[in-house]
Amino acid sequence: MDPVGGLLDPRARGAFILRSLMSAPWSLRIEDEAPLSLVAVVRGSAWIEAGTAATEIVPGDVAVVRGPRPYRVADSAATAPQVAIGPNQVCRPIDGVAGARPMGPLGLRSWGNDPAGGTMLLTGTYHSPAEISRSLLSALPELVVLRPGEWDSGLVRHVIHEVDRDAPGQEVVLDRLLDLILITAVRTWLARPEARPPRWYTAQQDPIVGAALTRIHARPERAWTVATLAGEARCSRAALARRFTELVGVPPMTYLTEWRLACAADMLLRSDATLETIARAVGYASPFALSAAFKRVRGVSPRELRSVHHQRQDGAYLVGQSVQDSLAVRGVGE
Repeated sequence: MDPVGGLLDPRARGAFILRSLMSAPWSLRIEDEAPLSLVAVVRGSAWIEAGTAATEIVPGDVAVVRGPRPYRVADSAATAPQVAIGPNQVCRPIDGVAGARPMGPLGLRSWGNDPAGGTMLLTGTYHSPAEISRSLLSALPELVVLRPGEWDSGLVRHVIHEVDRDAPGQEVVLDRLLDLILITAVRTWLARPEARPPRWYTAQQDPIVGAALTRIHARPERAWTVATLAGEARCSRAALARRFTELVGVPPMTYLTEWRLACAADMLLRSDATLETIARAVGYASPFALSAAFKRVRGVSPRELRSVHHQRQDGAYLVGQSVQDSLAVRGVGE
């Protein structure tokens, strides 16, 4: 599995996609704790602030926001937040803010304070990007903004065209388009001179370490040893161990364990496969061996991880009506 592609392939499943139609003054504080969100301006402009980074975005721009910390989107830097949007898109007004226009659903996958608003935003939220690329995701700044000319901004137009449709399989179409935007954004960021990708990413360019990483990523189920990996890289065991540790930051067998457990976590969260099936797929002789390694490295058992994930997906711990729920109730054109 390509770790960059693993962030996406196929990763957006029922991702929350929303078109926001706004007239000034407006300001949203996003507290949904999502690990990753995309915000694109279709018309008008917006001020976006995440962590210590803040900037204006205009048509053609796309902002990638890395969670789970809150971020703010507004008509200007001076407008105080009027509503807060929490997990599962539960929306609540912020106390003490007067004069704000009411916000609510404006049609299929649309929300805001004015159906004829001068600003239109497109927001896509990933609930749980792939475990296998957590290190790549964590290397992203809290806010990355891509400007026209450095990425294919035409992808946003395709999403806008599809977001109004209610055809069979429409959610899958939107998920795949969102994936295309994200992978384009990540690749563009990785090509920037100021990017600081994880060490394994840059190590892939090394002829020796890159060969070993390619084998580990592609076949985690194989009984790899330093000797067999060195054979694939056509070097001595000592040379591979020394160079791998120098470039990646951990020894080959440590990285192999981390990769296997990341793949196992991804299967736990995204499939109903049994623990025995998952163990075989990632190179462990038994479910017990996988569970022991998982607990030792990650601090929780595979079953605990899957259970917590399902509870969050069910949303049983949340109260109140969400933006997503209200849109589903209102339907097209209401």
